[in-house]
Parts: sequence; structure tokens; C-alpha cells
Amino acid sequence: MHPLDYGIFLAYLVGLLGFGYFHFKRHSDGDDYYLGGRNIKARHVGFSIAATDVGGGFSIGLAGLGFSMGLAGSWLLFTGLLGAWLSAVFVIPRVKRLEQGERFYTYPDLLKHRFGTRVAMLAALISCIGYLGFTGAQILAGAKLAAATLLPKGFDALPPLQLALWVIGGTTILYTVFGGLKAVIYTDSVQWLILLLGLIGFTLPYALVEVGGWQGLSRNLPPSHMSLTAIDPITAINWLLTITPVWLIAMTLYQRMFACKDNATAKRAWYLAGVLEYPLMAISGVLLGMCARVMLPHMDSEMAVPAMIRDLLPMGFTGLIIAAYFSAIMSTADSCLMAASGNLTQDLLGLDPRGNNTLRLSMIATLLLGLAAIYLASQARQVLDAILYAYAFMVSGLFVPTLAALFWPRVSSTAALCAMLGGGLTALALLTELLKLPDGLAKLGLDPSIYGILVSAGLLLLVNIIHQPDPKSRLTSHQDSSHS
Repeated sequence: MHPLDYGIFLAYLVGLLGFGYFHFKRHSDGDDYYLGGRNIKARHVGFSIAATDVGGGFSIGLAGLGFSMGLAGSWLLFTGLLGAWLSAVFVIPRVKRLEQGERFYTYPDLLKHRFGTRVAMLAALISCIGYLGFTGAQILAGAKLAAATLLPKGFDALPPLQLALWVIGGTTILYTVFGGLKAVIYTDSVQWLILLLGLIGFTLPYALVEVGGWQGLSRNLPPSHMSLTAIDPITAINWLLTITPVWLIAMTLYQRMFACKDNATAKRAWYLAGVLEYPLMAISGVLLGMCARVMLPHMDSEMAVPAMIRDLLPMGFTGLIIAAYFSAIMSTADSCLMAASGNLTQDLLGLDPRGNNTLRLSMIATLLLGLAAIYLASQARQVLDAILYAYAFMVSGLFVPTLAALFWPRVSSTAALCAMLGGGLTALALLTELLKLPDGLAKLGLDPSIYGILVSAGLLLLVNIIHQPDPKSRLTSHQDSSHS
């Protein structure tokens, strides 16, 4: 890249650090650090949700789907639209009503209110481990992108990937440690705008002109790439049933829900996030991948678009677009780091969010978790496996108990705990092949998380029949008092 491009990218990193320090001087307590004072506007929250949810998955994965599948790969982000809008209609009103009386800070607080400490602690442990792994994965994705696009050819002063890990990971950790959730949300908003302008405003038009527009794509790609319906039904079912439930159990989303001052603000944010994901980012992401396949057909599917950007754009624009790619990755990494830190300090350690030393301890916890994430990222293969396992456990173990917490008052805490453990462990056993499906089920090709969800639901029903809850649950009592 030209020195001007390096200068633009360096200015971007310095700006992030400066923004984090700006908010560091304005924190008052743990409530402000983790929830932004519960008064952040809908547009900022909506942009932050979309940036967090898409993140590195857009910058690396979605373009790779466009490369290998074509337009049909965009259905991956339809799960974002569906999950966001279903949450806005059914979940947010209930959670915000409960929050007014209970002053929730984290996702496990909801489960604690409904099922007690045992269920909440297990959920917090699963969430903390999962988000620590997600943070490491995003840092690793950023480091690989940096090593491929920023470091000069022949650079050997340090191992390129290790150097990139510390530069990208260190920047992300520092502005998150200093800035808290408010800085994360605001920087996510700015980074999302960079992404929109960089990829849709500059890169996609350049790429389409280079390949000869829609006609050029049609001539040079398989016919299936030009169809939205060229997707295997099992793939669509796996995406739908393993990704959509995350909107109900994600700590990152609950933090943003609690950061909104009221129900109306949160619903507007979720509606905005859904539209940003599909069709806006979904279609543009796969189109970039399709253009990259025409220009670099023998390239790795997930690295073709970064390589296309490096070789296609004029001086100055390259630095801007590379910054856009890193913004997508960092917007997920910072949110996941804040989620893990909240789980650790407030759910597992039980710190009072308004205590005198909570702010300082929260920042230390965020720093230590960030360093642990860099270490995990350096382990590469093991990290990817751990993330897969943590994600499967989260979806399989937490989804059904959370549904029960919100919509089924007559469920015992024992039933919820058994459903959480049974669903999560089933998914892990299938992933690690400790448990094998019968040949007939294995041939279906369904994701292990789906079987975990089914086992979780079955256990919830069975144990709840055996172990009946009290006639008046905490959730029912609270709702009754809130309406009186």
C-alpha cells in the first residue's frame, strides 16, 4: 500500500484510542461503564447492534458466501432481520417492563429473577466463556486481515501474525477498557458508517465496473450464483434455527436493551438494526464476493475480497476501505469483550455496579479478559474449536430456558437447570463425536445445536411435570404487582 493509505489507517486507530479516553474521563460508576447511563439514543444502539452482529462475519464470512454461493448466501443475514424484529415485538416489551422494577444489568439477571441463583450463575459462566472466545476469534480475524493487507511483502522483523495480533488486539482492548459501553456503541456507529461508505459507496461500484456490471457477473459466474433461491433447504434450516435464537440469549443485546431509556427507544433500535442487516448489508456483501470470484477465481473464498480491495482501489481509498474492514471486526470484538467483562464482574463476582471501586475493578477485569482473548487468538485452531463449542452450548442450553423465563410462568428452576445442562451437553457431545446420531438422522445434515434445542425442550417439559413449581412464580408475582 501507499504511505498515504498507512497514514489513513494509523489515524483511524489513534482516533479510536482518543475516543475511548474521552469517555473514560466521564464515567461515574459501573452502571455508566456497562450500560452507558441507560440513556443512549435508538439510532446509535441500532447501528451498534448491526455492527456487532455482522462484524467480522460480514467482512470475512459473508463475502466468502458470495464467492462460493452467490446471491443465495445473503439469506444468512435474513436471520438478523427476523431475530431483530421478533425481539422487538415479543421480547423487548416484557424485558423492559421487568427491568423497570428490578434494575437489571446483565442477561443472567433476567434468569436469576425468574429461576434463582443456580441457573443464573451457570448461564453467566457459559456466556462469559463464549464471549471471551468470540473476542479472540475477532482479534484473530483482524490480525489475519492485517497480515495479508497491511504488512509489506518480505516483512520479517517479527512473525507477521503475532505482530498484527498485538496491534489490532491491543487497540481494541485499550479503547474498550477506557471507554466502556458508551464508547463501544458510539464507535460502532461511526465504524458502521465507515463500512457503509467504504464498501457500498466506493468498493462495490469500483468492483462492478471492473467486472462489467451485472452482465459481466452473469457471463462469468455459474447460473446458480445469480439466484436467491439456489440454497439447500437444510442449510437454510440450520441458519434459521441456530442463528435466530441468539437474539434471545446474547449478552451484547441485553446490555444494549438496558442502555435504552425505555421500551419505545429499544424497539426503534431493533427495527433499525434488522433493516441494516437485511437487505442492505446482506446483498452488498455477497455482491462483493461475487465480483471477487470473477476477478480472483483461484483465491481463497474468504480472503478474495480483501485482496481485491488491495489491488483494485486507487491510492488513499485503499486505506479507507481497509479501515472499514477493521471497523467491522473491532465492532464485534469490543462488544463481546464488554459482555464477558459484565458477566465476570457482575454475575460471577457479584460486584455492586454502584460501588466505590466497581469502575476501577471493571476496567481491570476488561483488560485482563482482553489479554486472555489475545492469547486465545494466538492458539488459532484451538480457538475456533472452542468458539464452536461455546456457541453450540449457548444456543442449545440457554434458548429454551430463556423462552420459559419470558413466556411460561409455571416452570421450576430445576426444570430450567436440567434443560440448560441437557441441551448444551447434547450439542457438545455431538460436536465432539462422543455421541453419534443414528444413520437416518445423521443423513439429514442438521446442525448439532438443533438436536440440543430439542433435548432441552424435552427435558424442560419432563422435569417440570415431575418437579412442579410453586403456584405463584416470581415472574407472575412481579407482573401482577406491576399491573396493580
